[in-house]
Amino acid sequence: MASVEPRADGGGKWLDAHYDPVAGLHTFSSCVDLADLSGDGENRLVVGDLGSGSSGMKLKVYSGTALTSESTLLDLPAGLVAFFMDLHEPRIPAVAVASGPCVYVYKNLRPYFKFTLPGLEVNSLEQDVWQQVREGQIDPLTLREMLESLRKTAEVPLSVRSLRFLSLEAGDMDEFVQLHKQQPIRRQTVITCIGTLKKSTADEDGVSCLVIGTESSEVFVLDPEAFIILSKMSLPAAPTMMDVTGQFDVEFRITAACRNGNIYILRRDFDKPKYSIELSSHPVGLVRVGKNVVVGCTDESLQGFTQKGKKLWKAVLTAPITTLASMDLPTRGFQAVLVGLANCEVHLYQDKNLLSTIKTPDVVTSICFGRYGREDGTLVLTTKGGGLMVKILKRTAALDERESAPGPPASQSVRLNVPKKTKLYVDQTLRERESGVAMHRAFQMDLSRLRLAAAKSYVVALECSLTPMSSSEPLKMNAVVQGLGPAFKLTLNIQNTGARRPAVNLAVSFLYDEGLYHMRNPYMRIPLLVPGLVYPVETFVECTSDKGISDIIKRSSSFYKAGGKKFFIRTEAFRREDEERHCLAGRAVCVRRRKVWSTLQWKHCQQQEDVRQLGTGTLWSQKGDQGAQRSGHQVQ
Repeated sequence: MASVEPRADGGGKWLDAHYDPVAGLHTFSSCVDLADLSGDGENRLVVGDLGSGSSGMKLKVYSGTALTSESTLLDLPAGLVAFFMDLHEPRIPAVAVASGPCVYVYKNLRPYFKFTLPGLEVNSLEQDVWQQVREGQIDPLTLREMLESLRKTAEVPLSVRSLRFLSLEAGDMDEFVQLHKQQPIRRQTVITCIGTLKKSTADEDGVSCLVIGTESSEVFVLDPEAFIILSKMSLPAAPTMMDVTGQFDVEFRITAACRNGNIYILRRDFDKPKYSIELSSHPVGLVRVGKNVVVGCTDESLQGFTQKGKKLWKAVLTAPITTLASMDLPTRGFQAVLVGLANCEVHLYQDKNLLSTIKTPDVVTSICFGRYGREDGTLVLTTKGGGLMVKILKRTAALDERESAPGPPASQSVRLNVPKKTKLYVDQTLRERESGVAMHRAFQMDLSRLRLAAAKSYVVALECSLTPMSSSEPLKMNAVVQGLGPAFKLTLNIQNTGARRPAVNLAVSFLYDEGLYHMRNPYMRIPLLVPGLVYPVETFVECTSDKGISDIIKRSSSFYKAGGKKFFIRTEAFRREDEERHCLAGRAVCVRRRKVWSTLQWKHCQQQEDVRQLGTGTLWSQKGDQGAQRSGHQVQ
């Protein structure tokens, strides 16, 4: 074990107390805690060591620089917390280790209690299939086909036994079935994160409840004495890390970062999240600083949020985040965030201000700040290679000094290289100074011409009935074209501007050049128009010409009465602008294949059935009017 004498780092705020590069500690921040396990006033370092990942998992306790205790764990630890489970004297906390589906509670560093999560619902069809196997009705190959079908269609996931069976080769199936067919089927979830929640008082040595997040997207609050479930809450996804504050009997908040990339906030008396925070990338660390939540994300950023999910600030980091921990000094009233980076640095942030940078010999995998031994401001770090580092905050350290001052960057104060004034610039300045009156008059003349052109265009629009207001009915229409071509979406918004009377028996037809456009619905019936409401009428237009030319699509409104012996038709049609610029307003017309066949004043037609509309501008009924046929209308 290598130990070094205390010395100050480059920043002048920390002392190097201890460094052991071969400590063999492979862990994360969720599996490290500081607690007084002996009741003598000296805090110990409790570490859940992951070992090699498949073996060698241990619970280790350090006192000073020496390893004092070591216990074997049955499975990989997901989290570790120290908590007070009773009011007995002396006040010695217990250690809870979350591992697999169980929580192992150690008291006086000896196994005290084991809590197992309740089982999940088992698929009834899966039970029936294994029952048939137990009775010898189906063989392993048939069992595999049935389980494959259940995995694709069933709402309840399969058990671990069935999933393991589906992953086996054909030769190993018989042995697996004979070994497990007599055992009952169970579905068991596992613990993903663990925390503590004060039960009734906020004292430092107050009794605390255990808060457990599971792979089944559930959060449990356990009683510290009887280890029964006091509260159960559900999340949209499995939680990966948690931060808990408050008291269970009063009010509490559980902030959980989930596997779907969101953060959810649970509150007392709510079974589901009260607030949600959507992040730009997945979170890798979550801590609470005061009333705010600080999140480290995979996009190399550190973000701050309020308790209700409002984003406060964002700081861009220089490397990916490996771990996150809070730094709380109650004696100084100081709170900050310690951020471990992949470039072998640890940054100290207060809000988005960088206060200190610590260089490390290896990438930091876990951070824990608190009272170690009898020293309050102790920083414990473990590295990727298994090393253990201990640093002590200097009592004279100025925590309000910032390494990076907020505000504009230094490059902003650099003067620009403005070019010298050229002869052309000087001549232009003199000309503008001498001819200022003439230039102003020319500008006013151009502005008057622009206004005149706009007024002329407005008059032409009024004369050709291109305005959105109807002259005969209290209607207001405006068209919106969406799309880049050659297909467009044409939306016609119609509004009844009348005071009280609704508009009924209306239809809209579009007049266009069939050689340039193809319209899906050139004629559409309009429902009853209530005054004041806007009714959208949608259709699709496709440009069929490849010559790069365009034309105007005009709308015509038809007012009719169908179902009786008489009906009245009134349309507004316009000739093509290149032929004649005038409007045939107030006349009934039939337009077909780009030809105006006739113009008639109000026409009374006898019929026995409803009027229908086919094609572009073709009006027809079962029995038409002979006069209309003679005058050029096509009435079938």
